[in-house]
Amino acid sequence: MKQTLKRLLLLLLCVSALTPCAFALDDPRIKARNAILADPETGQVFYEISADDMAYPASTTKIMTALLVLKYCELDETETCIDEDLSTLEPGSTLAGIKVDETLTIHDLLYCLLLPSGNEAANMLARHVGGTIENFVWMMNQEAIVLGCTGTHFANPHGLHDENHYTTARDLYRIASEAMKDETFQEVVRTAIKTLSATNLQGERQVLTTNQLILRRADPWYYSDCKGIKTGTTTPAGACLVSAAEHNGGMLISVLMGCDKDDYTGGVRPNFTETKRLFEWGFSNFASKTLVQSDLTIATVGVTLSTETDKLSVKTAEGLTAVVPIDLDVDELDLDYDLPDSVPAPIHAGEKMGSVRVSYEGVEYGEVDLVALNDVSMSNVLYYKDKLDHFFQSTTFRVTVFVLIVFFAFCVVLRAIHTRRKAARRRAMMRRRYYDDEYESNRRRR
Repeated sequence: MKQTLKRLLLLLLCVSALTPCAFALDDPRIKARNAILADPETGQVFYEISADDMAYPASTTKIMTALLVLKYCELDETETCIDEDLSTLEPGSTLAGIKVDETLTIHDLLYCLLLPSGNEAANMLARHVGGTIENFVWMMNQEAIVLGCTGTHFANPHGLHDENHYTTARDLYRIASEAMKDETFQEVVRTAIKTLSATNLQGERQVLTTNQLILRRADPWYYSDCKGIKTGTTTPAGACLVSAAEHNGGMLISVLMGCDKDDYTGGVRPNFTETKRLFEWGFSNFASKTLVQSDLTIATVGVTLSTETDKLSVKTAEGLTAVVPIDLDVDELDLDYDLPDSVPAPIHAGEKMGSVRVSYEGVEYGEVDLVALNDVSMSNVLYYKDKLDHFFQSTTFRVTVFVLIVFFAFCVVLRAIHTRRKAARRRAMMRRRYYDDEYESNRRRR
């Protein structure tokens, strides 16, 4: 408990540092063993409780099951229920009412999986994708690694309790964030009541979501900003809920695990009321803001090889929006430019020149490409002059000059040696001639 309070205090201090002194956060005191609230766009975490501690996910496991199904299947494919899909489940297990030998489309099976939390639907989908349930579980664990999960291990596709089936609130947030990138997943999890198509064994029938935040508008815990996602409850896991909410253009994803499943004080389990309260706290303290406008002329760079101009204006290729502390002043953001001092012509409007990283007090919100505002043509004269300048300054030129100097010096030395040898031969010849003349003169005198 002391460690949890310490983490909360550190979190509050960090978040309060994101804004001027006037900004202060109240602790929402969420009743859960593990929790996290974050912005899926930037990954920024706004609230957490023991988010990296091991926890049992129960049926929130089915988020990963659905993610893999959507990754590897077409929605109009079909699968038929076999006896093992039902017989391997423990008594009292949550079902979607699918019968042995009944054939459903993958699309309808996803509704059976994610609304009434059908465990037989999970087994059917696992077999369809992995060939066997064991192989599908291996795929789940591989996908978790790809998504950066560090405290997750799956043992089945449905979430019924197993000591070797566990995750963390942070990992579950990562999985949910990835799943919410899929439009079909979003469509399914935000649905309260779905009419399934008639099958070979049953006529049309309805399935209802277990997510009380979106089921009945008359309920006091109904939350109009909620966009789904998935519940989960077992005795070891407690009551869990992974949920998404959107308000004023900004989305948050929350994960609550280990709520008291026997507490109906508010008329419903606390995983629903606490999630709603956490979202309300989040949206009252944080808001979606445009941090950088699109097409905003934001900086200049030098231009070479052109007679038109020596400066080029660059603009943002797109805008940047993020969920930030509600009274963060956009004018106080830190902009870290990654731009060269100069760029050579020709330059085309819209060509990437660099980027700008947007942050505040060490919290990074994103990066935006910077592109040329207009065309700049190249001067051929300056181009070839630059080529010559670069050639004369290049290593190749310097090496060539050095080689020529060495060669010239070598030639001079050779010539000097040759001249010295030639002179020596001349002197030797003259000495021989002198001695020959002396000899001839002496011979004659004798």
